[in-house]
Amino acid sequence: QLQLVESGGGLVQPGGSLRLSCAASGYSLDYYPMGWFRQAPGNEREGVACISRGAGSTYYVDSVKGRFTISRDYAKKTVYLQMNSLKPEDTAVYYCAAGPPLTIVEDMCVNRRSRDWGQGTQVTVSS
Repeated sequence: QLQLVESGGGLVQPGGSLRLSCAASGYSLDYYPMGWFRQAPGNEREGVACISRGAGSTYYVDSVKGRFTISRDYAKKTVYLQMNSLKPEDTAVYYCAAGPPLTIVEDMCVNRRSRDWGQGTQVTVSS
C-alpha cells in the first residue's frame, strides 16, 4: 500500500501562493496517475488537478486553470501542486491521491478514482 504524506498548507492572503508537496513511500509512484483533491466544509471532495503516470497529460478543474500547476518528481517520489493567485474560495483541506494504474487523468479527477489517499493538509486563504 502506498503511503502518501502531504505538506505545505497554511494560511495565506488572497493573491498569495503556496506549494503543496505529496511524498510517497511504500512503492514507486511511477505506475500511478496522481492527483490533488480538496474538500471544504459542507462540500463534496472535488478533483483539483491530476497528472498521468508519464506526466504527459494533466487535467485541471475549471476554477483553478491558469492558477494551479501539478507536477511530479520521480526521483524524489513526490508530487507538487503550485498554487498562485489564491482566492478565499480555494480554502479547503487538500488531499493527495494515487489512482489505479490505467486510469486517465480526467476520469481520475472528475470521478474521484483513487487507490490511496493522504491525510490532507489545510489551506486557508484569508486576509
